[in-house]
Amino acid sequence: MKNLLRLQEGEARIDAQDPWALVRDLQAPLPEGPVILPLTRWLESAQHQAVWLGPDDEVESLEPWLAQLSLIALDFPSFRDGRGYSQAYLLRTRLGWTGELRAIGDVLRDQLSHMRQCGFDSFAVREDKSAEDALKGLAGMSVLYGRSVIEPRPLFRRR
Repeated sequence: MKNLLRLQEGEARIDAQDPWALVRDLQAPLPEGPVILPLTRWLESAQHQAVWLGPDDEVESLEPWLAQLSLIALDFPSFRDGRGYSQAYLLRTRLGWTGELRAIGDVLRDQLSHMRQCGFDSFAVREDKSAEDALKGLAGMSVLYGRSVIEPRPLFRRR
């Protein structure tokens, strides 16, 4: 994927060597190498190591296979659709999933800090946007008041 940002040891970097190919078409032949399949196609075989969920997909449906998945991508069809934030939070907190969690779709700089707080650790920034500029979006806010996946204690408990 182009314009992929990845958190490595807490540092955000552009990853130009991402091996994963995102397959959006349910009928298209699979490319060579590792693929990220839509949930419905992935469930047909459940033998691939990566899946992507749309906003209407239930994260709990993956629970039996979480141990074999190395990557889950959550689709943001529009920057106005925030269901992926809830899906990410559920995967990290309720289901305890620790693999790579990637944001795909209409992913923009202004969303990245919030996505990080929900548990995302890689971000496929929209291809018409600058990955270098998007890195600044991961700097985010200096103080977070509420709880998040990366800091479950609210501010008043951190003093």
